[in-house]
Amino acid sequence: MIYPIVKYGDPVLETPAETITEFNNDLRKLADDMFESMYAAHGVGLAAPQIGIGKRIVVIDITFKEDPEAKMVLVNPEIIKIEGRQRSSEGCLSLPDFREEVTRPNVVTVRAQDLGGKWFESTGEGLLARAFLHETDHLNGKLFITHVSALKRDMIRRKVRKLQRAGQWA
Repeated sequence: MIYPIVKYGDPVLETPAETITEFNNDLRKLADDMFESMYAAHGVGLAAPQIGIGKRIVVIDITFKEDPEAKMVLVNPEIIKIEGRQRSSEGCLSLPDFREEVTRPNVVTVRAQDLGGKWFESTGEGLLARAFLHETDHLNGKLFITHVSALKRDMIRRKVRKLQRAGQWA
């Protein structure tokens, strides 16, 4: 099932997500639906709050279907180590058509559970590190615009309000 992507302004995006405690077929179905929704929206990462579900689960595929082995599901992820710096253009499915330069760590280690509840660690560099951080931010009620200057953030908010008034942001 393809879920619609929730856009900036919806309170679910700014509310910390709940820890997942039940590892069952419903959770596996949610992960499958999240991959389907992410691919339909042409993304490489998706957090459950972005489809209106306040749970701590993200899906990531930085290859966008090119390498089936690259698909990742992170349940209850925590960032446990960061190294280096990278600066790159970043966007978000919940803020379509907005991109900004964001500085983030270049190497990131995440600790998470798989769909069966087993804990694991994974280290990513470059785009994967950025995806770990971006999607974990979503679970903590933050969007990438919290990492840009107050001036740029205000500019984006004003543009979104203008689109809302024009009925072009739903």
